[in-house]
Amino acid sequence: MRSSIVRRTWLAGAALAAAAGVLWLGGATLPAAGDDGVIRGIVQSDAGPEAGVWVIAATSDLETVFRKIVVTGDDGRFLVPDLPDADYEVWSRGYGLIDSTPVAARPGDDVELAPAVATDPRDAAAIYPANYWYAMLEVPDAGEFPGTGPRGNGISRQMRNQAEWVDRLKDGCQLCHQMGNLATREVPNLDDYDSTLHAWEQRVLIGATGAGMNAGIDRMGRERSLQSFASWTDRIMDGAVPPAPPRPAGAERNVVLTQWGWSSERGFIHDEITTDKRNPTVNANGPVYGVDMLGKLAVADPVRHLAFELDIPTRTPMDRRGTGYGAPTVAPVPSPYWGDEVVERTGPANPHNPMMDARGRVWMTSTIRPRENPSWCRESDHPSVERFPLQRAGRQMSYYDPEQEEFVLIDTCFDTHHLQFAEDADDTLWISGDSNVVGWINTRLYDETANEQASQGWCPTILDTNGDGRAGAYVEPGEAPDPAKDTRINGFAYGIIPNPVDGSVWVARPYPNPVPGQLVRLDPETCLAEVYEPPFETDAVPPEQWGHGPRGIDVDRNGLIWTALGGSGHLASFDRSKCALLNGPDATGQHCPEGWTLYPTPGPQMAGVSAAGSADFHYYMWVDQFDTLGLGADVPLVNGTTSDSLIALVPETGEMLTLRVPYPLGFYTRGLDGRIDDPDAGWKGRGVWASNDTIANWHNEGGKGMTSEIVRFQVRPHPLAP
Repeated sequence: MRSSIVRRTWLAGAALAAAAGVLWLGGATLPAAGDDGVIRGIVQSDAGPEAGVWVIAATSDLETVFRKIVVTGDDGRFLVPDLPDADYEVWSRGYGLIDSTPVAARPGDDVELAPAVATDPRDAAAIYPANYWYAMLEVPDAGEFPGTGPRGNGISRQMRNQAEWVDRLKDGCQLCHQMGNLATREVPNLDDYDSTLHAWEQRVLIGATGAGMNAGIDRMGRERSLQSFASWTDRIMDGAVPPAPPRPAGAERNVVLTQWGWSSERGFIHDEITTDKRNPTVNANGPVYGVDMLGKLAVADPVRHLAFELDIPTRTPMDRRGTGYGAPTVAPVPSPYWGDEVVERTGPANPHNPMMDARGRVWMTSTIRPRENPSWCRESDHPSVERFPLQRAGRQMSYYDPEQEEFVLIDTCFDTHHLQFAEDADDTLWISGDSNVVGWINTRLYDETANEQASQGWCPTILDTNGDGRAGAYVEPGEAPDPAKDTRINGFAYGIIPNPVDGSVWVARPYPNPVPGQLVRLDPETCLAEVYEPPFETDAVPPEQWGHGPRGIDVDRNGLIWTALGGSGHLASFDRSKCALLNGPDATGQHCPEGWTLYPTPGPQMAGVSAAGSADFHYYMWVDQFDTLGLGADVPLVNGTTSDSLIALVPETGEMLTLRVPYPLGFYTRGLDGRIDDPDAGWKGRGVWASNDTIANWHNEGGKGMTSEIVRFQVRPHPLAP
């Protein structure tokens, strides 16, 4: 289905440009760089020049929010490059300092910033990343698990070990927004409640997502969880502060950040895309796309500094739950920001993840119809239906064609969530999101025929536990093993990546057993699967090398699989070639610890955690296969979703670099990718892109009125490179 009517909603000041006739594809007058396009200067406190301090240059003269952020060198000097001609406010922020007073400047100016040294620990700690604050929350001792329930120690009986409780603290509480930022660690209106415990009992019910938060607390153990949060808040509001983070050092000082606003204040950007993962020169200097779960495609032009949104269509009129028009949601507890007004977090199309193809089309997972599948998905002679019929799907597929300015909707029998293109002749699009199967679309065939049924297929995940090398009769999940049969496994397939070396497809399954969680390898030719779990509760490695909670997944050019272990706080690689055992009755997860290498990410450990338990949360990850950032090819990057950062690992040295976004505090990332705009322009012609993807922009520094920004990360040769 094609939708020829595309409606733009201009964002920020972009409506002025639209009224003036400035269109997306033509004729805009670009702000020229003033003088040499840079603002230079020094950051100097009473203690002398300040190294490793951020300098923020922001302007409201353009059609979007626009900021440029750099870091000072050893001598406290800075250079903000490539600035459009505009009036800027320039100020500094650094650990151990009070933010400097903004100074008015224009490109070509040389300024001095004079921050004061922080003498009060609370003033200094106000700008620390959220993970430093979240690490202060006290986790129940490992000896208190498994939980004994509400009449025992208040920990749910579902919590079999401390790692499961930590996983819920992170994946359960941080799946939507950052924990540990000012909006979550304190209760500014505490006088409205009987106690801090009462405040926490109420705040987990707030807003359209309150029911989900409340259910998560119940799963952990309501009494003990709320007591932990209330005690954490009390200690912080009484003056407790975390230790200071280190300032940027080494290559971290070479980072240049550029930010463009691209959502409304209520917008919920979930993921972004700038190029084709297989060829990062696609869409060079072109628009950046993001999916807003309210049912919109966000578009930002980083050259013209414009941003707008497009409504993503559906085939059937639906409410936000995809079940037809229904009654509005009622907020269980009023929001301190919005009162009784309900701020919806999803719209009818409910898009989740975008990906770009070689033609610059933006493919995305989105809802196009109600959940019940058409009859052909349930009973037909389609090969995949004969293999494993599917009854329902919550999301399907669509793509936006910028050249034609139209959306195309594609029905799928399987649920969809993340998507990745394979490097094959069919431009196969592999898609996660179903708990029972892994699905795909042959996009070459679809482009030729527009036949959505013939172009799609799926495989259930079947382990060759009888070792005969083929997918035969199997026992169902949870049934007793049968040595004569294979075994079907299931679980929510979250991240997905095709391996360019051997053609296999890998998915990360963090649910229903996030501790330890699974990586599943699928052979598309045979529909046979293999399962590998991070080492956990095993004598094969020490406890500090136990990992859990795989979510994001990617691959390097050599076929090495990488994953983010959001629960334990690791970036991990998995090398299947090291495994002595691949299938058979014993190949059910914990059979290849030798294939895993775990890298603990920087930052503090959760208080009271005896094994791995970083306070940071790693929502997803991405491998920079083509050196779009400038740190080298095949460098993996993981989201520091609780640390306002991207974290890069240089595999040759094992060094981890924290690429911090210091303003606005609350930078919460999900998807990311890298693009090469000009391969001959050095560091200026390339960059990695990520956006602020929190469910609640009003939780960020600045409060109500803040929006999402798309951020380009670049690494220059040194802190003063123009």
